[in-house]
Amino acid sequence: MNTADGAAPQAAPPPATGAWREGDPPGRRHWYDRAEPLPLEAGGQLPGVRLAYETWGRLAPDRSNAVLVLHALTGDSHVAGPAGPGHPTAGWWDALVGPGRALDTDRWFVVAPNVLGGCQGSTGPASLRPDGRHWGGSFPRLTPRDQVLAEAGLADALGIERWALVVGGSMGGMRALEWAVSRPERVASLFLLASTAVASADQIAWTSAQLHAIRADPHWHGGDYHDAAAGQGPHAGLGVARRIAHITYRGAEELDVRFGNRAQDGEDPRAGGRHQVESYLDHHAAKLVRRFDAASYAVLAESMNAHDTGRGRGGTRAALARVTARTLVAGVDTDRLYPLAQQEELAAGIPSADRVRVISSPYGHDGFLIETAQVAALLRELVDDVREPSATAPAG
Repeated sequence: MNTADGAAPQAAPPPATGAWREGDPPGRRHWYDRAEPLPLEAGGQLPGVRLAYETWGRLAPDRSNAVLVLHALTGDSHVAGPAGPGHPTAGWWDALVGPGRALDTDRWFVVAPNVLGGCQGSTGPASLRPDGRHWGGSFPRLTPRDQVLAEAGLADALGIERWALVVGGSMGGMRALEWAVSRPERVASLFLLASTAVASADQIAWTSAQLHAIRADPHWHGGDYHDAAAGQGPHAGLGVARRIAHITYRGAEELDVRFGNRAQDGEDPRAGGRHQVESYLDHHAAKLVRRFDAASYAVLAESMNAHDTGRGRGGTRAALARVTARTLVAGVDTDRLYPLAQQEELAAGIPSADRVRVISSPYGHDGFLIETAQVAALLRELVDDVREPSATAPAG
């Protein structure tokens, strides 16, 4: 629709943060509130920890059919279901969760928390501190071990002593692995997808560039911007970070086939216009700033940089040897951010794993989200060997 003078209307400026806030529609979320402050790996404590989570299916009377699904960097608890009030996007793995799907909710009780430090209902920089102010830049640094400790509290609250399956891709795979290493008795089966045992120098370097982009934004204000007016948040910095990240998420060949060096329709790069691939990156940046929080992005990115399964455990090999869960490791053949060599290290080090399963995809790292038919086949390979849980009944 055009305005009276024929110009396209301008989109409303994004809010200072795309975080879910108290008073927003809850959608399908439930909440777990931790009674005690959370001790942090780096020292200190985080008070008032709250995790948002969603569930699908029904928990068996003996609680043997629970599946934990852990999301990646800009994901959230909304694994399945449509977009709607409280949920700005449709479920990020919608094709995999539901009746008759790979994670069949007629059989499994699926639980998906929003990660600690996130911005879609769980405690993070956009949340209020006990004194009523936003955490903002004073939010502590986290590691995957801290995040899993919070998730273990959620499992306790649900009465789940042992997960039938823990699933995670990318950042979610880091936490899934940490679950299996730190609490092997609580994980029966494990699916690690497009992830790693330890953050590499290359991954840390890419993340560092994104963090510098966010913190160089004049509206960053040290992370204390959450009360700013619409359009006054660090959107430019977050948008640049998203552009950098998205390049690493996709395959070079895919980008070249889709876009080449072609100009965006109606634009001439020689006259200041954009190439198609630039428009594509602009689109993804504009979407993210409306549904995510820049400070959460920074907290979660730094937690990924801190991922080192072997830290304090005698090294990576010794840590992986602690896993007792039946394990399937998979990677994407065109993933340039989490290359297959990292999944090969996981499969070689985990006693119960065998060969790496390879997802064939032109989409690079994002193939773990896009190639749902291949992922579904791998999930079924795991769950079809799990004993049938007792007849389901509502959770008590």
